[in-house]
Amino acid sequence: MLALINGLILTPTEVIKGKTLLLDSSRIAGIADAAPEGCELLDAEGGYIFPGFIDTHSDGIEHVVLPRQSSPMDFELALRAHERMLAGQGITTMYHSISLYAKNYFGIKEIRKQENTFRFAELIKKHRNNQRLIRHRFHLRIELDNLNAFDIVKDLMERDLVHAISFMDHTPGQGQYRDIEIYRKAISAYDKNAMDNDAFNQIMREHQTKSKLSFEQMQILAGMAAERGLPVASHDDDTLEKLRLNRKLGVTSSEFPITMEIAERAAEMGFSVTAGAPNVLRGGSHSGNMSAAEGVLAGCVHSLCSDYYTISMLQSAFVLHETHGVPLPKAVDLLTGGPARAMKIDRDYGTIEAGKKADLLIVKKLDGYPAVLHTLVDGIPVFAAQYRMGADSDEHS
Repeated sequence: MLALINGLILTPTEVIKGKTLLLDSSRIAGIADAAPEGCELLDAEGGYIFPGFIDTHSDGIEHVVLPRQSSPMDFELALRAHERMLAGQGITTMYHSISLYAKNYFGIKEIRKQENTFRFAELIKKHRNNQRLIRHRFHLRIELDNLNAFDIVKDLMERDLVHAISFMDHTPGQGQYRDIEIYRKAISAYDKNAMDNDAFNQIMREHQTKSKLSFEQMQILAGMAAERGLPVASHDDDTLEKLRLNRKLGVTSSEFPITMEIAERAAEMGFSVTAGAPNVLRGGSHSGNMSAAEGVLAGCVHSLCSDYYTISMLQSAFVLHETHGVPLPKAVDLLTGGPARAMKIDRDYGTIEAGKKADLLIVKKLDGYPAVLHTLVDGIPVFAAQYRMGADSDEHS
């Protein structure tokens, strides 16, 4: 048995002081007044004890696979390097979000090629049975204008290679890119030719005439996911009509709703609502859409994900607490319990409760910034950091 002592234990509703958290192998045994005699001890040294973070939507692996546009790296090497970083950031379960684009106006990325979607899905499955630090899951994002996606997604789900799906539509004029100029700036960051009027007008004509997956095809895919107990998300909801359509499809989560009004309606309709942790750090959306912090304060955002910046997970909890007055247990639950409920894994993950998996963090504020000092997965220490004090002895002024 392992005992975490001298820590501030966070439940979803309170911070428990002066108690000991007991682990029995891979699961939480309970909270006690003291550690039993002969128990192995891990001293939290006054730090917080959090559940491990569950990141439901992140494309962070893309940047590790492709550090430069012309320099793709080995997928397995990238995944192993990435998980070491994630463990140090407190992310114990990662849903790697890989996109099935038909034509990628946002730049050609090696990992987004369709043949590599299969490779990465198979790598995630293989990695579950190998030595690893954290839990890896596969979140398959389906762009609606990819007509080949229907057969691809069916195949991947039939082979149990998928753990979550989401439907996306990046067509300009709606969703994330309601403002055409924001869309133009976004794609121009990847392709400078898009700033040319003729090239941009051609792109817009392509969008206006392209075909999309049918409602019936989307419904089949959502039904297959439901049969397997998998969550189904929508992406960038911006109208009540979309929410109603999502309800008919069997969608369970609304990721990155565009406005507060739609986020509130999504919550009222029973969707789990997810916003981006980078949005909290930046003080707003990079696309000019809803403020995540405002959504949290309004009670219509249930979880946060890292989206494109994994560092934001831990930091966002303390920004919400210290800048916006959100109680720390509630802020942390947006990274733990909320995501676990959205991904339908809350029976085993997301909160500190007896019987749940011992995915845990010890966190302290250092020089004004929160830092992960220990990460445990299945009760096994997979990351530890000891920060040093003072100047180096060989420094010269």
